[in-house]
Amino acid sequence: MKNILYIITILILASSCEDVINPDLIEAEPILVVDAWVNNKDEAQNIFLTRTQPYFENVFPEKVPNATVYIEDSEGNRFDFIENDSAYTWQPVNGQVFGVTGRQYLLTVETDNEVFVSATQMGRSPEIDSIKFTYEEADDFFMTDYYIAEFVARDFDGIGDTYWIQASKNGQFLNKPNEINVAYDAGFSRGGNVDGVVFIQPIQNGVNPFDEDPENDNQFLPPYTINDELYVEIISISEPAFFFLNEVIIQTDRAGGFGALFAQPLANVSTNIFPADESSDTEVLGFFNVGAVTTRRQVLTPEIADAAQREAAEE
Repeated sequence: MKNILYIITILILASSCEDVINPDLIEAEPILVVDAWVNNKDEAQNIFLTRTQPYFENVFPEKVPNATVYIEDSEGNRFDFIENDSAYTWQPVNGQVFGVTGRQYLLTVETDNEVFVSATQMGRSPEIDSIKFTYEEADDFFMTDYYIAEFVARDFDGIGDTYWIQASKNGQFLNKPNEINVAYDAGFSRGGNVDGVVFIQPIQNGVNPFDEDPENDNQFLPPYTINDELYVEIISISEPAFFFLNEVIIQTDRAGGFGALFAQPLANVSTNIFPADESSDTEVLGFFNVGAVTTRRQVLTPEIADAAQREAAEE
């Protein structure tokens, strides 16, 4: 367990001094961005339409107004997303949920006299068997004793299932670039020969935050302490969405200083959204995915913490 943790933390520690520069950049025309990640949870589903903005414009992009947004499934059902202050939203009625595993979905966005479309299929998501906490004594990276979390779930039989594992600690979504945790079957990539088995250990441990304490020489804070709550979701994603998220990791989780010289150049990530008119040369960014979601929640109670300490002492 500690060897795995050391590898993860060493990667995070890679950093160096940087000089701040403000180059003059060529101003580009704004591009439509469609953020359409919807799922089958019993809650409102949102699609966000914005436009790209200058690199140094440090404000949240505004919503594109007056668009028509809807999704149709392969059974002929239509789901209209209604404009509100920040997004376009579909509200479930009478216990209705969005999405059926195996069904095809077509997104349509009409704005500025142009139509954009995207198609995907909703995959399947395995049940989460358990969430476990392991006790570790203070070491070179953590000044105090701490607990490491892991979830246990088994990939379905059949090659090609892809997932996004999301975690929240005490209600705070872990959304840093190095916290994006995706899986192809039960491993990291296609062809890993890990179909139909329990997720590999690094993916199980991918639900741990590794935050630094600036008041103590940037020592790592314990991932979990007593009474912390961990909430885990496994969301089915399409294979193109799996590759999209890997591109996001590459483009956002970047080393500074000398290491940046060897990093992959900055570039827009791929998209599965296109103009309906194939002759159009209008650019569009973003992604559309319909996911099935399984969840599990666990609090690190004093009783669970004591059991973890006893188990560590017996090893």
